[in-house]
Amino acid sequence: MSIKMKFSVLITLIVFTFFIIHHILSEYSMMQGMREQARQTMQDTSMHIAQSFSAYEQKPGPGTLFQEGNPSTPEHIFEIVKTINPNIKEITVFEQDALSVPYGSYTYIDAIGDHSIISKARQSGFELRKMVINGKPYYRSFYYTKPTDNYIISVVYDGVGIKQIINKKRGDTLMYTGIMMVLVFVISYSLVGVMIRPLKDILWKVNEVSSARFQQPIRIKRKDEFGLLALKVNAMSQNLSIYMNKLRKAFEENRRMKEHLESFINHTSDAIHLIDLDGKVIQVNRAFELLFGYEEEEAIGLVHPILPISHEAELRQMLNQILSGKVLPTQETMRMTKLGELIPVSVTISPIRDSDGTIRAFASISRDMRSRNKMEELLRRSEKLTTVGQLAAGVAHEIRNPLTTLRGFLQLQQESKKLALSHVALMLSELDRINLIVGEFLILAKPQATRFVTKDLRDVLQDVIALMNSEALLHNIEFRVSLTEEGCLISCEENQLKQVFINLIKNAIEAMPSGGRIHIHITHKREFITIAITDEGMGIPEEMISKIGDPFFTGKETGTGLGIMVTQRIINSHRGTMEIKSQVNVGTTINLMLPALKEARESGILEA
Repeated sequence: MSIKMKFSVLITLIVFTFFIIHHILSEYSMMQGMREQARQTMQDTSMHIAQSFSAYEQKPGPGTLFQEGNPSTPEHIFEIVKTINPNIKEITVFEQDALSVPYGSYTYIDAIGDHSIISKARQSGFELRKMVINGKPYYRSFYYTKPTDNYIISVVYDGVGIKQIINKKRGDTLMYTGIMMVLVFVISYSLVGVMIRPLKDILWKVNEVSSARFQQPIRIKRKDEFGLLALKVNAMSQNLSIYMNKLRKAFEENRRMKEHLESFINHTSDAIHLIDLDGKVIQVNRAFELLFGYEEEEAIGLVHPILPISHEAELRQMLNQILSGKVLPTQETMRMTKLGELIPVSVTISPIRDSDGTIRAFASISRDMRSRNKMEELLRRSEKLTTVGQLAAGVAHEIRNPLTTLRGFLQLQQESKKLALSHVALMLSELDRINLIVGEFLILAKPQATRFVTKDLRDVLQDVIALMNSEALLHNIEFRVSLTEEGCLISCEENQLKQVFINLIKNAIEAMPSGGRIHIHITHKREFITIAITDEGMGIPEEMISKIGDPFFTGKETGTGLGIMVTQRIINSHRGTMEIKSQVNVGTTINLMLPALKEARESGILEA
């Protein structure tokens, strides 16, 4: 049912209810009025009959009054009254003392009721009562007046006729009410149609908006509430059109970004898996399945399936740092496959936050480092071969000179067959030089497998300073040491680092033949520990700095150039850097940077 029909029916029901109430009240008033009118009519009829009967009683010559055919007789009067009012069935004249019937008839008998009400009529003058005889309703009136002091006039009325009159009037009223209801419904239907016509336009516009059609606005022809509502609906439609366009663009961008990310995640060679705050795997990519041997269905729900027991504390520390807001760099560690194989990986862990910025999960990217480690090993071997070739050329050049000297002196002594002590001293000096070159060459030939342990760099450096202090005193050298109060933990091979510091401090001492000060500073800067060793010697020309570290390149008369080369190799093996800054006649500064540890590890790391 349409809203127009509903409004029309509602208005009709309201009006119908009003008419029903009005009809009930009207009928009640009509019934009361008709009863009163009937009562008054009956009383008037009884009064006229009584007047006629009184006039009849007062005429002289009673012998003439009772003549047959006399129009003034009571029976004749009674017949005239019955003719005028067909509802009158009987007229009876009672003698009030004996209750006999001198005139009229008394066929509608209700002796008990009639006798009881006659006494009331003598007091009130008029009484009316309803009676039922043989199942039919009748009304009997009793009238008493002084001119007829000895008589009581009683009239019987047909109740059926009176009821028919009432029913006829009631039917007329109902017919008029029905016609009025039809007129009200038609008029209300038309008026409601006019009133809700703008609402149809608004409903049409709402249907258009629900179908994502925003182009055509509502034509506003009225300035009432419906017109204002239509104006607001047009504004809402325009805003929705703007927002829908923005949402479409955002959705398309999100779709493209999602496809791009899914393509990146599924086609990257790095293993990616997502874990919640409890460590349960919630998503993995194809590379994860290939690297660690887990299918996606069996990996999801497992708690840290690829984490070895020995690295649980390390991962827990990393996650705690991320939760505290820190950004962690890539870290090389070990992970375990489904078959239990430990593989070296480079791990990057990033937080995944919700719209409120709260961390809900972690994304871990693992890169297989086995191929890179093999390449680095091959590169180290290639560098070794290159270094060996350079050393071979250098050694051949450096050893040929003292060997030539030794051969010349030995030939000379062989020819002279005499031993010259001066020649022996020179030959021993040349043999010492050969021994020095061979000794430093053997340093490079040491096995490369070393065991790294956790040490405080300040302790290592203080041991070296204590070792070199006596030599510094002989050359009038003073150490100025400045150490940070923060912990300086690193993963290192202690003897190799000591060799680095011995080489650098020894070079600083030899750069100051007249004595001076050596400044040593250790500072802790975020992820690195910086060591600065500064002398006040002659300095190094700028064009020579780039060549320092090459085998047998040295600025000293008795040097071989192998010390700085060994130092650089050791620093590189510790994943550190070395920088040389120098100014002629001012001094030289060696800056070393080594990666720092957050806390001491339980065991060292075996490096190849």
